[in-house]
Amino acid sequence: MTDTKQLSGKTTIAPDVLVAIARLTTLSVEGVSKLAALPVDVGPLFRKPQHEGVRIEVIGNEVNVDLYVIVRRDCNVRDVSRAIQIQVARAISETVGMDVGKINIHVEDIDYSEPAA
Repeated sequence: MTDTKQLSGKTTIAPDVLVAIARLTTLSVEGVSKLAALPVDVGPLFRKPQHEGVRIEVIGNEVNVDLYVIVRRDCNVRDVSRAIQIQVARAISETVGMDVGKINIHVEDIDYSEPAA
């Protein structure tokens, strides 16, 4: 006897969860050295502080992401940026079931340090 009854309720995803998903996924992409600090906005002085390298905006059920990255010297910046967009969009979509609007990649610097042996 399988009785399927629809339960009503609401699930809320904290913005910090979306930030963690975007951050960890970005750092796992080959060619990403680390996340950069967010540029300082002069306008809104009392805005909630953003996390290093990730800015999330949620409108309805759609997530927009800005990622500030530092890439390694031996990679193709365009390919790394595209890989970040694809993987972050998939991670957010599959993990929390939200729609992804835009994923903007801001390459802030290139890491010229020697790779660890």
